[in-house]
Amino acid sequence: MNRVGIIGVGEIGHAMVVGLCDGDDDSPEVYLSPRSARTAAELAERYESVAVCTDNQTVVDRADLVIIAVRRDDRHDALAGLRVDDDKIVVNVMSGVSNDDLRQTLATHAPLVRAIPLPAIRERRSVTVTYPSHPAVDSFFAHLGGTLPVADETAFNVLSAITGTLTTHLWYLATLTSWAIDHGIAPVDADSYVRSLFQGVGRALSDQTRTLEQLAANHETPKGNNERIRTTWFTPANAEALNKALDDLLTDLA
Repeated sequence: MNRVGIIGVGEIGHAMVVGLCDGDDDSPEVYLSPRSARTAAELAERYESVAVCTDNQTVVDRADLVIIAVRRDDRHDALAGLRVDDDKIVVNVMSGVSNDDLRQTLATHAPLVRAIPLPAIRERRSVTVTYPSHPAVDSFFAHLGGTLPVADETAFNVLSAITGTLTTHLWYLATLTSWAIDHGIAPVDADSYVRSLFQGVGRALSDQTRTLEQLAANHETPKGNNERIRTTWFTPANAEALNKALDDLLTDLA
């Protein structure tokens, strides 16, 4: 796609622009909505191929591929009265907003594709889930780290629910850091060690010859420290509570 429009320049919109343009001499033209004016202006100043439009209709008119990245609760105000010609391609990255819902709002016959881009897309390292598969959209996200098309909206919502655990993981790491600080470790040392520890574990995930259960076993000694924490803290009841939270979220997303 040579012309990309983004309506809603929050964290994900910002990350997509950086992924598209940073260090790339052949980046597409990118048109941004005036929402989040400071962020949009900073991106336009940073990249020659990025421009801020006066309104959302201008974004749509100038782009071939239009990315809707506003918050779910803001969508009606942001998209009211928007005209989207049938020859456009619309990417819906709003959590919990189905394509049927969006099509009713936009009153268009243009192709609509749901997607789950994550912040790591700024580094072109994020695999993006899409539904339904569309060659132009899948190619677009392949350039930004990879694409995982799924067969139906149910599967899409399951993977969307899993992304809802990201900040829980980060708060888990923050809790470990705080515990170490409470026990006399200097804050900078606690932070540095926790980051290094889990960055190392993260790199092990690239070895797809081992299942996640096998990776866990490889990091665990029988009756050792890791087994002790796993069996005394991450108990079946703990796992059941996590499954229940995910099931509840999935119900809201469906």
